[in-house]
Amino acid sequence: MPDLLPEETLRQLVDLLVRLVEAAGAAVIFVGAAIAFVRFVLVAARRHDDGFIAVRLFLGRFLALGLEFQLASDMLRTAIAPSFTQIGQLAAIAAIRTALNFFLNREIEREGRTMNAASGDGSPAAPGEARPPDDSGGRVPPGAGNG
Repeated sequence: MPDLLPEETLRQLVDLLVRLVEAAGAAVIFVGAAIAFVRFVLVAARRHDDGFIAVRLFLGRFLALGLEFQLASDMLRTAIAPSFTQIGQLAAIAAIRTALNFFLNREIEREGRTMNAASGDGSPAAPGEARPPDDSGGRVPPGAGNG
């Protein structure tokens, strides 16, 4: 059966795809870091301490997404790995990136819960973050009267 695609051509194609996916991951991380830096400067200028958590969460989401792209490029690279040594190296890199992503997502979740709890107890919402609807628990607001 004739080869549909010569091995060298396939390697070149996969290498190009790996580079494109890696570039996409790097771009996501860069854009997130640039926007987070601008948000950080704005929060620092306003001296709004609660805003730092929002900036961390914002950046963390971009880092997690960028790591997913990097992991995807590692998986593509294993499709054409010619030796067990290269497969082992790629597996180690993928494991490290997966662990980083896992712990980053846990941190994002924890910080998100912390922010939600803080904004629910009367603390001001972080800049750029929507406040949850007021849940007064059925209490009548002052000045509304009962009749």
